[in-house]
Amino acid sequence: MQIRCGVNRYPVLIGARLLDQFGTYARKYLGGEACVVISDNNVAPLFADGVRQSLVSAGFRPVLITIPAGEKSKTLKQAGAICDRMIDAGLDRQSFVVGLGGGMIGDLSGFVAAIYHRGIPHIQIPTTLLAMVDSSIGGKTGVDTRSGKNLIGAFHQPSLVIDDLDVLKTLPRREFNQGFAEVIKHAVIADAKMFRILKVVRASGLHRASETHALQSLIKRNIEIKSRIVATDERDRTGERALLNFGHTVGHAIERAGNYSKFLHGEAVSLGIVAACTISVAKAGLRPEQRDVIVSLLEQFGLPTRLPPKFPRRKILDAVMVDKKFEDGKIRFVVTPRIGAAHVATDVTVDEIRDAIAQL
Repeated sequence: MQIRCGVNRYPVLIGARLLDQFGTYARKYLGGEACVVISDNNVAPLFADGVRQSLVSAGFRPVLITIPAGEKSKTLKQAGAICDRMIDAGLDRQSFVVGLGGGMIGDLSGFVAAIYHRGIPHIQIPTTLLAMVDSSIGGKTGVDTRSGKNLIGAFHQPSLVIDDLDVLKTLPRREFNQGFAEVIKHAVIADAKMFRILKVVRASGLHRASETHALQSLIKRNIEIKSRIVATDERDRTGERALLNFGHTVGHAIERAGNYSKFLHGEAVSLGIVAACTISVAKAGLRPEQRDVIVSLLEQFGLPTRLPPKFPRRKILDAVMVDKKFEDGKIRFVVTPRIGAAHVATDVTVDEIRDAIAQL
């Protein structure tokens, strides 16, 4: 696929056994010799050696930097440490960054690429379904702070994205399933037909090697949806790109309230989608039966739709209040009037968000 976003164009390759030829693909689209592969201690033991060998075979000089897995590594301090190691290794403006991992690695490696020497090329190799269908596309990069997710960041489009379906076979079922929160989000906000297709699909079936073509088609369709929205509002100024935040206002707050350890990102987004649907019934005319169908589909893919009884709900609301989607004291909250459509509402109140959280 070719992604067009403003003046930027870049290819996304989707298929099996792509990592074996990664060096060849990198050489086709990028020059230079020195590069850095940023990964985490879960992914690097599985794929880093193969990626490095492929890069060496194509004439590159790769440096591997491995960091601890998990959202707690996505910090300004970690980004600075990586930059220091890149400087020590002699990487310059002709070098490039490869992000090998899930959404956290993609966000962090993209941010490093955006700030190193004021910007060098970035290649995304997402290793989770969630990163393939969502975070690897669109150029949003960033790190977290004590106050919330992605409050420091930059827009930096990748030069190449490699979606090797074989890597998904190594994912635990829970990690694989969380990706469907973003898939269902895309269906709710933009594709009623895909929503109907998902109702007759099972995650366990798509996880099997025999369903490679179906999974490839699903990933392609989700990239089409996201890239089309991003192309109309690359830097999130007009409100069109904000549609992709459906479920994320409350979802990000749930992640923070759980100290980034209770729920995976997709699981938190699933809960955020439920809250957004509750608000949509009150504010956008979403029919209650459609809300129930959305909740049922999330459950079908093994995603949570209720919070544990003792989860600190007050902390969720506190986190919502520092969300970067607040503008001039009003929150831009994405609502859906029906499956397949969405818009940004500015009249959603804190009390309505509090009530929706209370119902989770």
